[in-house]
Amino acid sequence: MFTVTVLAAPKRADLRPELLDQLRRDWQGGHTIWLNHGIAAEFPVETPPADFWQVWENLQEKGFDLAIQPTAGRRKSVLLADMDSTMIQQECIDELADFAGVGERVAAITARAMNGELNFHEALIARVGLLSGLSESAIGEVLDSRITLAPGGKELVATMRAQGAYTALVSGGFTVFTGPVAAALGFDEHRANELLADQGVLLGTVALPVLGREAKVEALEEITAFRGLTPTDAIAVGDGANDLGMLKRAGTGVALHAKPVVAAQVDLRINHADLTALLYLQGYAIEEFVA
Repeated sequence: MFTVTVLAAPKRADLRPELLDQLRRDWQGGHTIWLNHGIAAEFPVETPPADFWQVWENLQEKGFDLAIQPTAGRRKSVLLADMDSTMIQQECIDELADFAGVGERVAAITARAMNGELNFHEALIARVGLLSGLSESAIGEVLDSRITLAPGGKELVATMRAQGAYTALVSGGFTVFTGPVAAALGFDEHRANELLADQGVLLGTVALPVLGREAKVEALEEITAFRGLTPTDAIAVGDGANDLGMLKRAGTGVALHAKPVVAAQVDLRINHADLTALLYLQGYAIEEFVA
């Protein structure tokens, strides 16, 4: 069996029974289960519909997300999440660079790297090099004034932890950001690159090896193996090219508001809903959410 999930942006909350009823009729689906009225609903089907992606495109234009996945094993025991533009609404290195007066130069490199046009390692080294000489105090100022948590993140982490899941924030960014963000969201652990500094001034380098695409896959495998699990038992979420390995390796990989080159390679795509979509995809109802 497979489960079809339909999601609306929480701010709109305009998912109507008529839409679900029409889909169920067209796809010979079972009874609708409302996970959150106006926002999330699901129903079972025996086989994936042949016109799924055509319908997906139609619903995207109307502001709804549509997903299908095997029903068995949907609830996962591990969450691995990217940070920048996923669990937070910014790219930390871009914000630091803007603070340092080199924002446009760094943002251009970031955009190309996230789209897969540049090697992540080389792009990171190039961007960090432009931060040389910046005071470490800028990090705290950027955290306080420019970084905001993505909607639904606290509920996602808290609810999964309440159900016994292990949660990890795995970023190609920097530990000086993942530490505070992980603490604010309640993650069990965080992994990222270490910015090097001397006497309170950034050196424009990072500790090696650089944590990038391969390191995220390694984190997934290490974290699950340590708990006697496999990557199949994990749900992963990200938006950039360096997340692709992790998203493809996890049992459930979700491209959240992802770059086109990333979304094109991932079947579970969330473009309108927020991070609570990952809970609905696992079959959690709003009554089970932990704030």
